[in-house]
Amino acid sequence: MFKSLADRLAEAFAEALHARARVDLWGYASDEMLTSDELIAEQYRGIRPAPGYPACPEHVVKKDMFDVLKAKDIGMMLTDSYAMHPAASVSGFYFSHPDSQYFNVGLIGEDQLRDYLARCDRSEADLRRSLAPVIG
Repeated sequence: MFKSLADRLAEAFAEALHARARVDLWGYASDEMLTSDELIAEQYRGIRPAPGYPACPEHVVKKDMFDVLKAKDIGMMLTDSYAMHPAASVSGFYFSHPDSQYFNVGLIGEDQLRDYLARCDRSEADLRRSLAPVIG
């Protein structure tokens, strides 16, 4: 029960922080007046995609995110497989453009994998492991 409650509170805080960014901090939606149903339907401006989901299937990007944000300073860290610890942690990106929308990357072909491999400083085995669910 404790873990479930912690997960729900982490997600609720992420939503509250996203609302605060839209309305107060960055003000790109300062006139936002959405009902609870509209919020649930994600009718706000912008999106909040997260590593590991269809728009950003690779969890590895969390490493740089955690480094830049100094997540260790507040006790957040990543496991060797890029799972977040504590488990009730949330990470993602904010995109404020009014035309931003969620999308699926889809399957990655061998030609795309080779191109990505040539542009990153990682081994093919590591890349194949981290992208396994989306390699066609």
